[in-house]
Amino acid sequence: MGIVVVGTVAFDTVETPFGRGENVLGGSATYFSTSASFFSDVSLVAVVGEDFPEEHVSFLKSREIDLQGLQRIPGKTFHWSGKYGYDLNEAQTLDTQLNVLLDFKPELPAAYRSTDVLFLANIDPELQLQVLDQVEKPRLTACDSMNFWISSKPEALKEVMKRVDIVVINEGEARMLTGEANLVKAARQIIGLGCKRLVVKRGEYGVLMFTADTVFAAPAWPLEEVFDPTGAGDTFAGGFMGYLANTGDLSEDGIRQALVFGSVMASFNVEDFSLNRMKRLTYPEIEARYRSFKGLTSFRDLGFN
Repeated sequence: MGIVVVGTVAFDTVETPFGRGENVLGGSATYFSTSASFFSDVSLVAVVGEDFPEEHVSFLKSREIDLQGLQRIPGKTFHWSGKYGYDLNEAQTLDTQLNVLLDFKPELPAAYRSTDVLFLANIDPELQLQVLDQVEKPRLTACDSMNFWISSKPEALKEVMKRVDIVVINEGEARMLTGEANLVKAARQIIGLGCKRLVVKRGEYGVLMFTADTVFAAPAWPLEEVFDPTGAGDTFAGGFMGYLANTGDLSEDGIRQALVFGSVMASFNVEDFSLNRMKRLTYPEIEARYRSFKGLTSFRDLGFN
C-alpha cells in the first residue's frame, strides 16, 4: 500500500541550547514523507513559493517521494521560527509567516484519490475535511493537529477526528481538546468522537495508544544528545504509518509493532538539525535500533517456584 500525505513544506529557523538552524528544510509533510519513505511509497500534497530551492526538491525526489501534488505558486514559502530551552518537549514560537499557505487549496491528483492510506498532517482542519472529500475508499486514514487549531477551529477538528481511523496528537493537545486533566479520561473522550484509535505523543516519555478497550505504551529511546526535536512528531507518524502501509497488517499486534517503528524514526530525527540525520540514515540502522527498543521493556513473565 502507498501513502498520500497532505501537510506543509516549509522553512524553519530553529534555536536550541545546542545550536541554531537558519532557514532549514522543515514542514509536517516533509518530515512525515521522508520518514515514511523508508518503508513505503509516498505521495506528497503541499504548497511552496518561488523561493523554494531546487536542492530541497532534489532531496525529496532522492527519497522517491512522488511530488505531483506539490504546488509551486507565486509568493514566499511558509516559514516558522522557534526556540527550545532545556525542556525540549515544548517549543516557543517566535514567528510564523504563512505566506503561500494562506492561499493553499489542496487538490489531489487523480492518481492519489484511490490511495489505500491517507495521512492528514498538521494543517487547517477545514482543509483536512476538503481532502477527505476527495479520496475514494482508503483502507486507513489518520490525522495530526496542534494547539492553534484546537483553540481556533475546534468543531472542524472534531469533525475530522470523527471521520478518520487514527488521531495522533500530543499530551497537552489531548488535554486542551477535552478540558480533561487526566490523560486516560481525555483519551476516552476523543475516542468517543468517532475515531478508532488515539495515539498520544509524549516526547521523551514515549507514546501511548488507546482504543475503546486497550492501552499500549511504547518508550522513547534514551538519547544522550538531542539537538533538535522539530519534526519529531511528524517523523514518528511517518514511521508509524509507513510501516503499516508496508505490511498492510492492521491487527492489534501489527499496529503496535508499527508504533515502535515510529518511535525508532523519531529517535533518529532529533539527533541533528532539520532532516540532516534522516539524510544519513540507513535501513540497517533502523532495524538495529528496533531490536534494541524491544530490549527496553523486555522482562520475564510472572512465575513463582
